[in-house]
This record gives sequence, C-alpha cells and structure tokens, in this order.
Amino acid sequence: MILCRTLGPVDVSVDGGPAPPDLLWRKHLALLLYLARSPRRVRSRDQLVGLLWGDRTEVAARHSLSEALRVIRRHAGDNSVETTGGQVRLAAGVVEVDVDQLETLAAAEQWEAAAELIAGEFLEGFAVPGASEFEDWLAAERNLWRRQGVDVLVRGSEALAQTGRIQDASSLAARALALEPTSERAFGATLRCMSLTGDRAGALELFDRFRARLAAEAGTEPAEETRELVERVRRERGVRPEATGSWPDGEPVVRPPLEGRAGELGRLLAAVARSAQERRPSLLVLEGESGVGKTRLLEEVLARLRLDGLAVAAARAVEGDRAEEWSGLVALARGGLLDAPGIGATSPEALAAFAAVLPEWRERFRGIPLDSARPLARALTEAVAAAAEDRPVVLALDDAQWLDHDSASAIGAILRDLSGASLTVILVIVPHPARPELDELRSRIGRDLNGEAIRLRPLDRAALRRLAERMLPGYEPVAIDRVTRRVATDSAGMPLLAVELLRAVTLGLDLGTISEAWPAPLRTLDQTLPGELPDAVVAAIRIGFRRLSPPAQRVLAAAAVLGDLVPAPVLERAVSLGPDDTAIALDELEWHRWLVAEPRGYSFVARIVRRVIERDMVTAGQRQRVLVATGRGELD
Repeated sequence: MILCRTLGPVDVSVDGGPAPPDLLWRKHLALLLYLARSPRRVRSRDQLVGLLWGDRTEVAARHSLSEALRVIRRHAGDNSVETTGGQVRLAAGVVEVDVDQLETLAAAEQWEAAAELIAGEFLEGFAVPGASEFEDWLAAERNLWRRQGVDVLVRGSEALAQTGRIQDASSLAARALALEPTSERAFGATLRCMSLTGDRAGALELFDRFRARLAAEAGTEPAEETRELVERVRRERGVRPEATGSWPDGEPVVRPPLEGRAGELGRLLAAVARSAQERRPSLLVLEGESGVGKTRLLEEVLARLRLDGLAVAAARAVEGDRAEEWSGLVALARGGLLDAPGIGATSPEALAAFAAVLPEWRERFRGIPLDSARPLARALTEAVAAAAEDRPVVLALDDAQWLDHDSASAIGAILRDLSGASLTVILVIVPHPARPELDELRSRIGRDLNGEAIRLRPLDRAALRRLAERMLPGYEPVAIDRVTRRVATDSAGMPLLAVELLRAVTLGLDLGTISEAWPAPLRTLDQTLPGELPDAVVAAIRIGFRRLSPPAQRVLAAAAVLGDLVPAPVLERAVSLGPDDTAIALDELEWHRWLVAEPRGYSFVARIVRRVIERDMVTAGQRQRVLVATGRGELD
C-alpha cells in the first residue's frame, strides 16, 4: 500500500516505511498522484504522455511513461497497474490519498478529524518543470483543495466554538485564514473566535489588515456581511490589553476554558435558534447552586448570540431588587434593549415609560411627552415586539431569584402576549429562596410554552481532569491524577473554586491531605461561611488576590466592602485612582472572573469569594477609608 499525504508538503510511504528514491522522482510521483486523482483512476496513454513528457519525441515520451509505470509496479505490486487498449488504470487499493479520506470525514461531518489532515496547500512546494499541462492540473487541484480545506477548517472551528472550546476553535480558524488569506469565511471565523476570547482590539486590528490585503490582492472591499460582523464586534465590551497580557511577575495570563458544559451550551444555543426559526417565544431556565458556573455559561451564550446579530438585553438582579418595584424590567431596559435596531418603531407612549425613568432613553428619544407613558409592563411588551420584528430578541436575567414580584409576573405576561414573536427569555436562578412566580412560569414549559429547564451540576472527575490538563500543561499524567483528586474534593466540583485551586497550584500551593467532603449536607456555597471552606480553597483565593496587580487588589478590596452593583465612579473614589487606571483594574478583575459587570455596576461572581476577601484581605482601616471616601461612613 502506498500512502500519499498531499495536503501540505508531499509525504509518501510504502507499506509503512519510507518511499524508495525512484518512486519519489518528480514525474514518477506526479504520474502516481494524477492517476490516483483521476475518475475511476484511469487515463489514456496519450493523455499521460502529453501531461508529463510533452517536450520529448513520441518514442522517448512513451519509453519514459513505461519506465514510470515499471517503477510503480516494482513498489506496489505487478497487478497494481493495468495497461490495456491504450488505457492505463491504477488498481483499487494500491494508493491511499489523504484527500479521499478528507472527503469521507467531511461527508460524515467529522470536522475535527478532517482538519487534522490539513497541513497546507495541496502538494505544497511541488512542481514539475517543463510539464505545463500537469502544472495547469496542479493549479486547479490546489484551488479545489484550498476551498475544501477552508470549508473544513471553518466548519470545525464553528463546531468547536459551539461547545465552548474557543482556543481550539481559534487555532482552526487561524489555519483557515493562513490557507486562504482573502477568504471572508475564514476571516469571519477568526474574528468571532478573537471576540469570544475577549481580544476585541486584536480583532479590529486584524480587520484593518484583512481589508488592506483584500484591496491589494483582489481590488475589492469586504462584503456587507463581514462589515456587519465587524460592527457587532466593535460594539462588544472590550477588555484592555493591559489587563490580559501577563501577571505582574511577568508570567503569561491563561484564561480558564469553559469545561464540562458543552452539552448545556449546545442545548441553549439550539433552543434560541429554534425560537428564531419558528417565530415562537421560548423560556429557558438555567438552574444550579452558586459557584456551579451559571453566569459564565450565560455569558458564553450571550456573546455568541450578539455576534450572530441577535438583539440581546441582559441584566443581573441582586437581593435588594426584590423590594424595588419594576427594578427587573428597568434593568433589562438598561441592559441592551435600547440598542436593538428595531426599537425606534415602538409607540411613543411605550418609549415614554422608559424615558421617564432612564436618562439614556430620554436622551435618545427627545421630545416624547412623558405624561402619556404606558405602564412599564405594557411598555416592555411593546418594545420587545417592535424589536422582534427586525430580528430575534433575547432577554436574559441572571440571579433571577432576586427579581421583584412585578417584574417576575411581567415576564410571564410578555411570553403569553407575544405568541408570534422571535423571543427567548433566559432565567438563571439558584434553588433558594423559593419563588412561586418563577416556579409557576417554569411549570408551563412543555404545556403552553416552548423551552427547556436545564440544571447545572458540579463538574465530574473527567471534566476536572480536562480542566487540570489545560491549566497545568507541564504536569505528567500521574501528577494530573493526584491534583484532580484533591481539587475534586476541595472544590466539590464547583468550577469557580476549581479554577482558583488550579491557579494556585501553578504557583506552588500544596493542596495537602484530602479533606472531608463539603459543603455540609443541605448547605449551599452561598450559605457557607469563609471559616467553613477547606483551607486549600481559602489559600487559593488569597493567592489569586495577591497575584493581581496592586490597583486591581485595591479595587477588589473596595468592592468587597461596598457590596453589590457598585458603579465604576464609586470604586474610583473609593481607591483614589484615575478613570483610566480604575478601568484597567476592572477589566483585569472581569477577565479573571472576580467581578461581573452590568449597566448598574460591578458585583462579585460569588458571594463566598467576597466574604473571604472582606474577612482576610481588608484591614479595618482600609474598610473605614473606603466607606468615608464613598460617603458611607465617617472617620472616628
């Protein structure tokens, strides 16, 4: 069996060993590959002679063809080539070419396996001087397999991105763009991956280079679809490069991957796609204990939907919202609804309802009489209906268990009243405290509401091992097994704590002996006090805090003192930093998932982490100075 790898520099083996030199002579190898790629693997002698030996006399050319066929038979077997009636046929099973395998894998949609076959251009660097017909065939094959290669790599990248494997997806997209630097599909896939990894600035720089190259080589501008994608990336909240480049000690920053959530991510995205396609509203409920990764998963879903061009309004409720009427609906209005392209078609009365309570709406829709404002619930229904006429709409509420009663009830009314709208509502909740309004809404799924209820559970041992392998790339398998066992016990499978433990391990933290399982029976992470956490977890949080830049440490300490939804200007006053330095520190804290942001301000990803920081990393004097600087306390 002769095996030919052609997608990249040509590589030939015979029966598992190196190919003999005479088989690798350019025209011998060209003949073999041309026959292997021919329909039914057959060509006429005259065609083969003209293909490779057209510069010779007929006698000399036919002799060279016979000699080349003799070499193939010598190494592939006497029956490997049939020559009858002026035809030359390559027998079945003599040669295996990687492009045939690529076609088989692509037909089965095994994109990742197919992508492994692509190492570059078809027969990269290969040429047969003086054989112009062969060179024409080679150019056509290269164009064909370049297009096929880009298609496989882009589809593979998209499939990986849909499962949360963004780094792997980025690698495939970058290979596609390297294979065809002017491919808009490859560029779009690369741009999406860069945006999803938080590199908004790098994505926009890549667009400038792509546009210049397209103009220079093809004399064209990027297509409208590409320009629209770039504009969506431009509107995304970016993280400053200073916040993501390296730790203060110079070590590179590696952002933890989304591990163990591929199934849930795919289900959520598929459900939104169904709602958009069928123009029917749906309700998605994402439930799980604190620290299990609900917020991270929601962020990943919403980032993909924004890049796909959907209108997304998102907010995070806090405990204080429960007593404030309509705070949930107002938070959604501030969380992106104003930016929905179709929002201008909303009735003036509905717009007035939001303009009366939100300055940004009042600024956008100047001159609307506020005295004609509709009730907020009706106004939100009308605004969503108008936006959904232009494109699918997604309303997402994190920590929805803290929604006020009126807003929680209004969500159900919106889903009922907009029966023909492309609308998806995503509610992210923890089981406690119980909310009858939300329980009733969830009970309607499958009866009179489309949707799904998805419960996130702690990561299992296999997922924790994969996470450890990615975050500890230099560790041997035995060491990975040992670390995984200890992290599984000390983190209880909570991704938030597992990541902090693994980060601390990279800095030399000794996890010590395996402690007893926790949290205690019938206790959640939110109900756990800092003193009840395993010592290794507390140590990991402290180490992670100390690894932050000094400005980020000061901002995080102030956030721990001030509580939920702290606006950036308040944090700026609390730590006496300028706007730019505060913004860089906040970007760093978001990037490393200490804090999450929404239009109303910044909050800790998990309450227990805030408690540990406030207890262990903030002095009494520091606490007092923060409160005084923000007008919440007085000097003794």
